[in-house]
Amino acid sequence: MPKPPLHNVGWTKAETLSPKQFQCGFCGSFIATNQGWRTNHGDEPYWIRICTHCSRPTYGEGTTQYPGVAFGAPVMALPPDIDKLYEEARTCCSSSAYTAAVLLLRKLLMNAAVGVGAKAGGTFIGYIEYLSNQGYVPPNGKGWVDHIRLKGNEANHEITLMEKADAEELVVFSEMLLKFIWEFPQRVPQKKS
Repeated sequence: MPKPPLHNVGWTKAETLSPKQFQCGFCGSFIATNQGWRTNHGDEPYWIRICTHCSRPTYGEGTTQYPGVAFGAPVMALPPDIDKLYEEARTCCSSSAYTAAVLLLRKLLMNAAVGVGAKAGGTFIGYIEYLSNQGYVPPNGKGWVDHIRLKGNEANHEITLMEKADAEELVVFSEMLLKFIWEFPQRVPQKKS
C-alpha cells in the first residue's frame, strides 16, 4: 500500500518556537522553521522541527540531527541499480554507518564495471582492470580506484571498522567517477544530424 503524500500533513499541537535553521535529512532542503516541539529544559538540548518543504519531522540533540543529511551530491543519469547503491552509501554516511558505506562503495565499483560492459561473475580486480583499461577511470584516477579496493578489502576481510574520513573520501571519489562515466556524457549537447 503506497504511503500518503506528506504535503499538508497537520501535526497536532505543534508549537511556535524559536527559529532553527538546518538541512532536512529527508528532502535535502535548507530551511528555517519555528514549528515543532520542545522539551521542558530551558536551553533546549533536544528539539523536533517540521520541515517547511516536505512536512517531515527532524529530531535533534544539540547540533546533531536525525535523520542526518546524506554526504556527497546526487549524480544524474545513473542506471537504477547504480543509483540505489550510491544513494545507499550516502545514507550510510548520514547514519554514521561508515563500514557499511565503504563496503557498498566497493560493490558499487563492481556494478559500475558490469554496467559499462564487463562480464558479470568476474573477480573484483578484473572489474577494476576493466574500468581502467576501457577508459572509464579518469587520468590519475587509478590510484583512487585501487584505494577503494584496498579500503573495501580491509572492511570486508579484516576486523577493522571504517572511520568517517574513510567513507567520506570514498563517496567523493565515487561521485566523481560516476559523473565521469554517466552524468557528464549526458550533459554534452548532442550534434544535430
